[in-house]
Amino acid sequence: MGEGLGMMRPARLLAGLTAALLLAGCSGGVDAPTLQLQVIDAAREAISARTNPAAERPPVTRAVLNTLDGTFMEVTRLREDQTAFLYPSYTTRDSGPGEIVVWRTDSNETVTVRGGVLIATRGLGGDLLSTEVLLAGSGLGPAAGGARIFQIFGGNNAQTTLTLACEVTDLGLETIEIIEVRHATRHLREQCQGSSGAITNDYWIDAGRGLIWQSRQWAGPHVGYLRLRQVTD
Repeated sequence: MGEGLGMMRPARLLAGLTAALLLAGCSGGVDAPTLQLQVIDAAREAISARTNPAAERPPVTRAVLNTLDGTFMEVTRLREDQTAFLYPSYTTRDSGPGEIVVWRTDSNETVTVRGGVLIATRGLGGDLLSTEVLLAGSGLGPAAGGARIFQIFGGNNAQTTLTLACEVTDLGLETIEIIEVRHATRHLREQCQGSSGAITNDYWIDAGRGLIWQSRQWAGPHVGYLRLRQVTD
């Protein structure tokens, strides 16, 4: 599929949700839950990222989400205004801090986070191959400061390394709303600079629940910024 994020979600229960998700021209994956596999074709027919702009997409409601089982994340590729819902296909821990979660679409595009911090993408074009990042002592969110090393795929088997120096500012407590549900969070802003430029990442962290409800994170110069919102837990 190249440029877009994937699309997935039970359309039998909700035409509105499948119409709100996007993704055109992707082949089917093998890891999606059975119910989702049953409705992929219908969902694809319902919407195309290229033919249905955001202003025309029906909203996803909490009533719709309440009919669904499982944990889902909404991922928006902000530059293209393309949105998809992903499910956690793999979770693990290694010797480093933070839980590693691979979030996946039905057509096998993935977004991988460690402690809620983006470390890799696959299938988006010009992917973020890997990221070396320091996490906070809790293993959730970025550390107060340090280096970020990005390995980015640029096509023709070329790989670019970007090294940025980062600092994190605590912007205090903030209540955010995600599809009709309000969450008490702490807003952290990570600002990184290097010879090639600067980026800014934002995280809305719920330390009590041990998760990041929302973030806006840079995924490399080709993908741009992704907004990640956990819509069910």
